[in-house]
Amino acid sequence: MSLKEQINKEKLPAHLAIIMDGNGRWAKQQGLMRVVGHENGTKSVRQTVEACAELGIKNLTLYAFSTENWNRPKLEVQTLMRLLVKSLKKEIKTFQDNNIKLCAIGNLNDLPKKAHQELLGVIEKTKNNSNMTLTLALSYGSREEIVNVIKELSVKVKNNIISSESIDESIINKHLYTQNLPDVDLLIRTSGEQRISNFLLWQIAYAELYFTDVLWPDFSKENLYEALINYQNRERRFGKTSEQLT
Repeated sequence: MSLKEQINKEKLPAHLAIIMDGNGRWAKQQGLMRVVGHENGTKSVRQTVEACAELGIKNLTLYAFSTENWNRPKLEVQTLMRLLVKSLKKEIKTFQDNNIKLCAIGNLNDLPKKAHQELLGVIEKTKNNSNMTLTLALSYGSREEIVNVIKELSVKVKNNIISSESIDESIINKHLYTQNLPDVDLLIRTSGEQRISNFLLWQIAYAELYFTDVLWPDFSKENLYEALINYQNRERRFGKTSEQLT
């Protein structure tokens, strides 16, 4: 039985998030410039998106560019933005063929004008697709997201739009970038690093974490299937005991 056949379609994560790490190290191992690693990483993005759509995963969020990534060498940042535009143009057919809706979270206004316009264009063209929602986290930082929520709620309390007593988890969820998405069930990080890197800190409160040594450009559908099988073999208790679940 293949790995894909071992996956229980009834126990798929409603929301899968991936920290795509290791492009630079992959290129270094090949004796190539870091930018070549990013270029090869786009192939893994396509394979992963297609695999998730085939399986029936409804929500996939990819950490494409963090707020901290702006501090990287100028050439690398420019290359990443160029790749973003190129990939969006190239993958529009993939999105339409697989009925995928594209969304984006983060400080999108910080993106270069061309990249921002291309992104908004693809979002508009795919807005009615319903098989899967693919969300790109671009110029995204979770702490900044949470700070923005606090500021918004503070203004609303000050202007008597809401009361401080009414603020609960659901209110906070409605003010996050991910307000239209369920909490993350499974978070995958490639390249062997075992940290969250300021990604969806609120949304992964009860997510299962899966770390793999595979560098992102080498991450295949088979690697995704392995992560999903591992996830499905875990017991998710959400603070309860095993006995309570049974």
